[in-house]
Amino acid sequence: MHQHKFIFICGLHRSGTSLLYKILKSQSEISGLSNTGAIEDEGQHLQSIFKAANKFGGPGKFGFNKASYLDESSELINEENKKKLFKEWSNYWDLSKTYLIEKSPPNLVRTRFLQAMFTDAYFITLYRHPAATSLATKKWSKTSLYSLVNHWLICHNKYLSDRTHLARHLDLKYEDLVSKPDEVFSQIQTFLNTPIERTDIQIKSGVNDKYFTDWNKRRNNLIHRWDIRKAESKFEDQINAYNYSFKELMLAHD
Repeated sequence: MHQHKFIFICGLHRSGTSLLYKILKSQSEISGLSNTGAIEDEGQHLQSIFKAANKFGGPGKFGFNKASYLDESSELINEENKKKLFKEWSNYWDLSKTYLIEKSPPNLVRTRFLQAMFTDAYFITLYRHPAATSLATKKWSKTSLYSLVNHWLICHNKYLSDRTHLARHLDLKYEDLVSKPDEVFSQIQTFLNTPIERTDIQIKSGVNDKYFTDWNKRRNNLIHRWDIRKAESKFEDQINAYNYSFKELMLAHD
């Protein structure tokens, strides 16, 4: 394993991580898990060492269960499991490539564990506005928007706490990826020290807008407004710390 470098993409469900993963694993020096038959080719479903997010509630829920968190103190970390995890994922990687990449949502709360399992690890974390992320996840979680925004904060706060222990990390925004991809690719190229080129993979801008419109409609809907306004009142200051805001959505649609 020592001749390879490992890239882990971190970010909640519906945060744009699949888009970034497809772009990066199409690069000449990067191999991603491919033709796996698993959902979005996620490594969490292709190994037998640790439990996948669906064992802890799945999208919009797994972060509430602290048993889903893993770090360097985990009893799962030993030489046998390191070799086994690499072997299981290697069935779907092209080992002739220098960089091997994996993407799974619970990576966000397991960075320190993954760094202990793969010492030459690089972490790329993608954030997306919690309103868009929550609305896009709701059909899977079947929980309230208040709960989904709370989950967004819990998982990202956990990552920020763990980030101080990481040797290599790069934080990006989905909004920047879709609005100024060349700038984001340049950041990733510098971070990984390997060429990152444009691909024919479509990058759609403005996808967040439909979610922001929906968020504002729900604010004034008798059925949904309590949920929306409770989330805004409780979490506005906390999401401001990530340079996001619910107030900006109101102003943009007034």
